[in-house]
Amino acid sequence: MANIVTSFCCVVLAAVVVVYAQRRSQQGARIQYERIGSDVTMQCGSLDNDASVSWKVNGTDVKARRREEGPRLILMEVNMSSNGLYSCFQNPDGQRRDQINLRVGLLPKEPQVTCRSNTYPKGFYCSWHLQHPTYIPTDFEVNVQHNQRPLEVTRDDVHKNRCHVKFPELFSSYPYRVNVTAVNSLGRASTAVTFEESSIVKPDPPEKVVAKPIANNARRLEVTWNSPTTWPDVETFPLKYFLRYRPLIRDQWQHVELSDSTSHTITDAYAGKEYIIQLAAKDMEIGTWSDWSVAVHATPWMEEPKPITSTTESDVIPETTPGPPSAAPRVGKPTAACSTLLWSTHLLLACVLLSIM
Repeated sequence: MANIVTSFCCVVLAAVVVVYAQRRSQQGARIQYERIGSDVTMQCGSLDNDASVSWKVNGTDVKARRREEGPRLILMEVNMSSNGLYSCFQNPDGQRRDQINLRVGLLPKEPQVTCRSNTYPKGFYCSWHLQHPTYIPTDFEVNVQHNQRPLEVTRDDVHKNRCHVKFPELFSSYPYRVNVTAVNSLGRASTAVTFEESSIVKPDPPEKVVAKPIANNARRLEVTWNSPTTWPDVETFPLKYFLRYRPLIRDQWQHVELSDSTSHTITDAYAGKEYIIQLAAKDMEIGTWSDWSVAVHATPWMEEPKPITSTTESDVIPETTPGPPSAAPRVGKPTAACSTLLWSTHLLLACVLLSIM
């Protein structure tokens, strides 16, 4: 058992050493980015064209389709499996002359860009993404202009593909222009969007939505909520709300549009049916509706069932007075008179029979 454990530890240690060595080697290697599907040429350092070299990838022989011309290795139609650390060794002494960390990928396409103000009137943010991956490091350059003047752009600390911009003025009639450029070692691509201030105002959904039944009202639900905490000045820039609700047994929503109130009583709920409730918010004057809030569930008040009482009466058993059992008739022996009468009858019959004979 001890030998097995020792052997296992040695294997793990050897693997760690190999990985560490590869990482150290990659740190000293130069990186070469190439496009997927292209033929790639790697040059072994600054060796002359007549130099003889051998190549390895990740410490093993190169098996991909290739051509070797002096100090150059040419890989044919590279793909993702072509990635790796390529090392070249000069013959005949086998001394390593160069290392290349090959990374294959794609040119970026035009990024998708959206802008929104959920903190009106403070500012807005823009976010972007690529519809297709590039497989290699890709950065983004962002430029924002208003009335032909560049604005300060602050990159988000959490979301790497997001930036924040402050409104330079309110109620401006000049449009904003945002240009986002995706850049990597293989190329670059840009997208520009133009919009007016009022078109991008969209609050976050209402928060802390609560729905409760109302005592002694079998068809009512009381709904309360808070305005989104990201909306900075609800007094100066009030919000209106859109409430939707439905019983779980139905698919059709009922809707109510409300002013700046943060509560509402539903008066037409079905008694005893569970409801799902959501809200959206919007600036009173400009912009679009927020997304729906997190759904909450509630059931109208129901009366407590009354205890069930039995109406079946017990059978009434009449009372009887205890007494001795009825006397059974006695069966006794025949009396002496009865015996004499019977004997006389028999004698008479005997005489009659004798006279006939």
